[in-house]
Amino acid sequence: MSETPDEAVDDTEEAAPPEPPPERYGVPLTDSLGQEVLHPSREQYRGVVEALCEDGYITCIDVTAVDYVAHPHRPTAPGVAPERFEVVAQFLDLEQRRRVRLRVQVPADDPTIASIVDVYPGADALEREVFDMFGITFDGHPDLTRILMPEDWDGHPLRKDYAVGAIPVQFKGAGKEERS
Repeated sequence: MSETPDEAVDDTEEAAPPEPPPERYGVPLTDSLGQEVLHPSREQYRGVVEALCEDGYITCIDVTAVDYVAHPHRPTAPGVAPERFEVVAQFLDLEQRRRVRLRVQVPADDPTIASIVDVYPGADALEREVFDMFGITFDGHPDLTRILMPEDWDGHPLRKDYAVGAIPVQFKGAGKEERS
C-alpha cells in the first residue's frame, strides 16, 4: 500500500514544545477530584496566602503536614520537586462557594515555613499542632509552643521515623483476684 501525499509525514517539522502547566497566583495549579490545588514554593507560600485572602478566601479551614519519608519519588505538580515534608493548607471563599488547597514542599534539612497567623488568626493552633507533631517551624508565629504533647516531650510523634514506644496502661481493677 503506498502513501498518498496527504498521508505523508513531514519529518522536518519540529514537535511543538509541551504546554506549560496552568498557573494561578504565579504558581502551578493542578486539580484533585474537582478541587483546585496550588503548589507554591516555601518562598511563595506567604504571598499566595495573602493573595487568596484578598481574593475572597476569608477562611483558613486547615493547616497540616505529611511526612513522605517512605515516598521520596512520589508524583507532584510539574516542575515541583518532592521533599520529605509537605505542608497542606485549605481555604474557603464562602461568598462564591470556592475551595482551594495549597501543597508546599518543605525539606527535612530545613523544616521551616512562614507563619500565616497574622493573615488568618485561626491558623494559630493549627500551626502549633504541625510544629508539635512534625517539628516544622513556622517563622513569625507569635507563640510556637507545643499544644498536644507535654513541653518536655522529646521528638515529634507524627514523623515516620519517630520510634514507637509502649506506655504501660493500668486498668481499673487489674491485678485483683477474682471474687467468687
